[in-house]
Amino acid sequence: MTAYDIFNGDADGICALLQLRQAAPRTSRLITGVKRDIALIERQDYAAGDQLCVLDISLDKNRTGLQRALAAGAEVLYFDHHFAGQIPYSPRLETHIDTGGDICTSLLVDRYLGGRGRAWAVVGTFGDNLHRVARRLAQPLQLNAAQLAQLQNLGTYINYNSYGAKVADLHFAPAALYRKLLPHTDPLAFIAEDADSFARIEQGYRQDLAQAATVEADYCSASLAVFRLPDAAWARRVSGVYGNQLARATPERAHLVLTEKPDGSYLVSARAPLDRKTGADEICRQFPTGGGRQAAAGIDSLPAERLGELIQKMENYYAA
Repeated sequence: MTAYDIFNGDADGICALLQLRQAAPRTSRLITGVKRDIALIERQDYAAGDQLCVLDISLDKNRTGLQRALAAGAEVLYFDHHFAGQIPYSPRLETHIDTGGDICTSLLVDRYLGGRGRAWAVVGTFGDNLHRVARRLAQPLQLNAAQLAQLQNLGTYINYNSYGAKVADLHFAPAALYRKLLPHTDPLAFIAEDADSFARIEQGYRQDLAQAATVEADYCSASLAVFRLPDAAWARRVSGVYGNQLARATPERAHLVLTEKPDGSYLVSARAPLDRKTGADEICRQFPTGGGRQAAAGIDSLPAERLGELIQKMENYYAA
């Protein structure tokens, strides 16, 4: 029997796994990658009795791998908040899936554990840009304003670290960052005790965001703003967190952050208005390589000639 922890390399995926493994430690093989690397289950061949814990990756995008694992006799515990489609039935599959606009995987694991590891759930929820939800979740922790701000920053920085075309774009490989965080049941202790790692991500975040802030909108209306970033490592790293920042700054407007790719297509980060956290996944799934969740979604490779179509779909949806 082999145990596998299969998780998105962003803040939500990492923090969800931290909660579980600090509550129930086990030796496992880690399968993860950059934020957009979500077809993770199919990377491995499984055997009867293997135990899979899957976190923060769409079941719909992993359906083939999941069915193959179940057919082999593996047991699967699945937590997620992205579009799932039809969930297969198996006595060896336990799912905790909720696609609500104010839900993330860290919250689902927090519910599952009855609040154990709550501080890491708060970090993951901040990282998923659910700031109001994170503040409510943190109330029992009785943190002061400075401590809460530190958890918000940590979640933002961990999430920022996950964006890139490949692991080499990141400051830390997600599995390596998870291992750095795992010994610290208190996120504030990580910030204090591994100050070099924290500072490395913080400095990168600030530098990359400062470059993004110099980019003017390609398109802007009352319903939608579109920003185009160049084909560069800093742009790939900042695309998601920049979209989150734009959404917080103008909560009544939807946003598209486009990052140019070498083949002329775009990597797309789509954000629904924070005042109306629906529709982003529905729109992105209308394009090949698109997916995500209601409030935040994306397209891995949008042909340049279809950009106008995407903008029009966003306008039609959010102007209604």
